[in-house]
Amino acid sequence: MNTQALPQTFPVETVRARFPALSQTSRPPIYLDNPAGTLVPQPVIDAVAGAMAEASSNLGGSFAGSKRADAIWLAAHRAVADLLGAASEREIVIGQNMTTLTLHLSRSIGRLFAPGDEIILTRMEHEGNVSPWLLLARDLGLTVKWLPFNRKTWRIEPADLAPLLSSSTRLLALNFASNMTGSVNDVAALSAMARKAGALVYVDAVQLVPHRLPDVATLGCDMLACSSYKFFGPHLGMVWGREPLLAQLEPYKVRCASDALPERFETGTPQTELLAGLAATVDYLAWLGDITGHGGSRRDKLLGGYRSFEAYENRLMHRLISGLRGLPGITIMGISDPAAFAHRVPTISFTHDTISTHVFAKALAEREIYAWSGHNFALEPARLLGLDEDEGVVRLGIAHYNTAEEIERTLAAIAEIVGADARMLA
Repeated sequence: MNTQALPQTFPVETVRARFPALSQTSRPPIYLDNPAGTLVPQPVIDAVAGAMAEASSNLGGSFAGSKRADAIWLAAHRAVADLLGAASEREIVIGQNMTTLTLHLSRSIGRLFAPGDEIILTRMEHEGNVSPWLLLARDLGLTVKWLPFNRKTWRIEPADLAPLLSSSTRLLALNFASNMTGSVNDVAALSAMARKAGALVYVDAVQLVPHRLPDVATLGCDMLACSSYKFFGPHLGMVWGREPLLAQLEPYKVRCASDALPERFETGTPQTELLAGLAATVDYLAWLGDITGHGGSRRDKLLGGYRSFEAYENRLMHRLISGLRGLPGITIMGISDPAAFAHRVPTISFTHDTISTHVFAKALAEREIYAWSGHNFALEPARLLGLDEDEGVVRLGIAHYNTAEEIERTLAAIAEIVGADARMLA
């Protein structure tokens, strides 16, 4: 690859033109609520509408509408296989969302366990990769061990996992990137430790995939989950699983449903129109590789596009964190040292000494800046950090369609809110 021929700056205005929410008004809101769900580009919207118009039939028929639906189903699974680096579409299970899929698959996984077996959950994780396993432990009489994140590095450290592993360990439920702190864990190293002990590794990559491209072939985990509405697509979840493991698991399904992979884990009629949008989402991400000068296969283009917008997002993240650190009363809940930014995604959470997180989010909303406040379903991180569970944090999340000008406007708004509070206390 000739790097000299690649664009030196990320073409953000070209990207923003693809998103109706950003391109159909002269001064759109600033969308920093991205960790909860991103905007959707026009090609995805068109794909969903087209499938509803022309492929609303069920699967498996001999007529044209059903064949179109069959093709959409297959294209979506192949697209996600390319996105995650899977061996084939047989390893991709698609469903309503990550939490629902995890709840469903946990029942099948639990049939491999016995009372007294141990599972390890982390204090960094979103509830979607906590509560399903707590419920399973309750029902089967499993022992739950809790793995904290390191308060200095903000990551799950191998040294903290090691003493929890034993011959009875059956599962490590691990998140790739935190939806509160933005910290990125070394999944390959942690997976290797758990699998050496004989445990399965189930990874929540929901917050990673909007920013970095995983390669399940090299991570060493057994299952990896993500959600397309977090990476510019429709409201669906997907789980990659090693084919031998998926084939081993007993599916919870209706009697007349297929026993083939991955259909055996996809209950009911598939959401064909959303599957069409999902395939279009992966193609949109590959298009980012095209416009930044990367060719080759779809996977190659995905890799190139991700590298380009990750570098762009990191520049915005540097500026936002730097600006927040300069404001009085603000504490960033996550990595704030630029030397360690390789270990985080641009999800930035903070608290203020005197201003409620909910008041802060409301004040930002009044200025047309979208942000979330509260625990954001990250109960365990909130508890470990000693935060009030309802108050939690103010959470800002950068996506590749955000701009430097939006970051400056956001910092100015936060400074204004902080300054107004200071004047009231004076």
